[in-house]
Amino acid sequence: MSDHIKLTALTGTYSIRAAGAVLGESANVIELREGDYAPVLYVPRADLAMAFFDKTATSTHCPHKGDASYYTLQAKSGPISDAAWSYETPKAGLEQIAGHLAFYPEKVTVEAT
Repeated sequence: MSDHIKLTALTGTYSIRAAGAVLGESANVIELREGDYAPVLYVPRADLAMAFFDKTATSTHCPHKGDASYYTLQAKSGPISDAAWSYETPKAGLEQIAGHLAFYPEKVTVEAT
């Protein structure tokens, strides 16, 4: 794992919301800090209503984390394109975030309840 990435298991329960709907609640959120970037919260898929997420053709590569897959959120008001991403098989040392989704904060809200 890159020495500028730090994972922290957060305490408390977090609510995940978008477009007026609650998408899940989790007490198993992981915070990823990478260099000077804003922290990113990763939520286990098991704690989300995954029926509302469709995997897209979008993908990106991070030299530190690996290849990311993206998901569109099917909201009542319409699709929210590439609202979430996931590292299906992250690089060594980051295995904790496998099976988790992260969200763009302007598209999905993840906050402590």
